[in-house]
Amino acid sequence: MENNLHLLTEAAAGRRVALGHDWLTGMRGGERVLEYFCRAFPDAPIQTLISNPASVSDVIRSHPINASLLNRVPGAAKHYRNFLPLMPAAARALKPADADLFITTSHCVAKSFKKKPGAKHVCVCFTPMRYAWTFFDEYFGSSPVKATLARPILAALRKWDKSTAYEVDSFVAISKHVAKRIKDFYGRDSRIVYPPVDLERCTIGIPACRKSYDLIVSALVPYKRVDLAVELYTRKGWPLKVVGVGGEYEKLKRIAGPTVEILGSLSDSEIVAMYRLCHALIFPGEEDYGIVPLEAQACGRPVVAFAKGGALETVADGVSGVFFNEQSLDSLEDAVNRCHAIEWDSAAIRANAERFGPEQFLQGMADIIKDLFNN
Repeated sequence: MENNLHLLTEAAAGRRVALGHDWLTGMRGGERVLEYFCRAFPDAPIQTLISNPASVSDVIRSHPINASLLNRVPGAAKHYRNFLPLMPAAARALKPADADLFITTSHCVAKSFKKKPGAKHVCVCFTPMRYAWTFFDEYFGSSPVKATLARPILAALRKWDKSTAYEVDSFVAISKHVAKRIKDFYGRDSRIVYPPVDLERCTIGIPACRKSYDLIVSALVPYKRVDLAVELYTRKGWPLKVVGVGGEYEKLKRIAGPTVEILGSLSDSEIVAMYRLCHALIFPGEEDYGIVPLEAQACGRPVVAFAKGGALETVADGVSGVFFNEQSLDSLEDAVNRCHAIEWDSAAIRANAERFGPEQFLQGMADIIKDLFNN
């Protein structure tokens, strides 16, 4: 990867660069993307709503970080979603960075951070603000009171979110699925650049045995539908290991049977070891893109994925995984059985993941930056 970072630095040669990210409270797929820009531009300051330096990597933590006023609120780093109504004001109050090129990585409000007059703003959009535009029932439907209170707030957020989209000079979508959302919700075109899977960290291990476990690696939040898999594997008495933390953690612990382990947070190296030893990765939610299925495939393991969203672009049916069409127990059970009946070719699975390596991402972003300043 380090050998290809020059593609970005050369594209932005002679220009001051600043970065923006919604919040720095953990290391998930979005933060992995941010790391590439941090490595390419080691002196770039980072604009963000909330920062918990201990929760991010040394690569990110080494940068100057300018956090919003929300960062001063006790408990904000843990309960940041509770501050959603305040995020627009906090985002707009951030002082623009002194930079010619502003690169934001955004799934909520980072795309609305202000830029310096005359600067160019490239937004790598993981999705338009998920809380406002999609998955309303998953986030708010469980409580009628919460849903009633949320509706007018989300309507105002959608209006504001769309208005600030016109300040972005170039949108980068992380999948065709997200490009359609950007067009539908913002009325903006975008260019697709798939986020990279770490092919050096994720490599093939020993072949999984027939009696090994299936695996989920996910944030434990409602729209990921981890509960669906936990319920199925509990009913069937099948072995399943779940890695991740989030608001659904306690609920999943309660419904998990003796064959299902809810493991919480693990290190990168521990997760790779689990990819290598699992029979299959289970991916039951609709995801904007999904780096986890690519990590599993890079380790030579197949994926059982819901047939919607980014997985349709990254999983090759019958080559690197199988799909199920409904988020139901019967549909998921059928897909798991089909997956377990196949003699998978680990090298072919790995080859599919290699199409999404760092070089394609860095070259794609470099081309967009060059075009932005040449037009």
